Amino acid sequence: MSTDHAPAANDCLFCKIIAREIQADIIHETETTLAFRDIQPQAPTHVLVIPKEHQPNVVALGGSSPQGVVDLFEAVGAVANQEGLEAGYRSVFNTGGLAQQMVFHAHVHVLGGRAMTWPPG
Repeated sequence: MSTDHAPAANDCLFCKIIAREIQADIIHETETTLAFRDIQPQAPTHVLVIPKEHQPNVVALGGSSPQGVVDLFEAVGAVANQEGLEAGYRSVFNTGGLAQQMVFHAHVHVLGGRAMTWPPG
């Protein structure tokens, strides 16, 4: 049985963060996006940027709201600038269980503050 499905918005961890039902270290917010620090950082800077619209992944977000994807990328740029990542950063979308997506609400990891290796593994 596949676990690659979006929970109902009322069961979604990120939707609960958006609704302020669960606390998060929020560092950036717009009308359509929210950014907060990852609780298990994989780099000195590790921020999750999410759309406020509940979609299981960025492809679904693009199908539902192309402007939502634009807003998401603009928020990524704002977070990178705010966090002083001018020297470089990585933006990562994990899509599906095989890619280790753990929360089925579209999100991008913004990682920086150290050299990134390639391939990422």
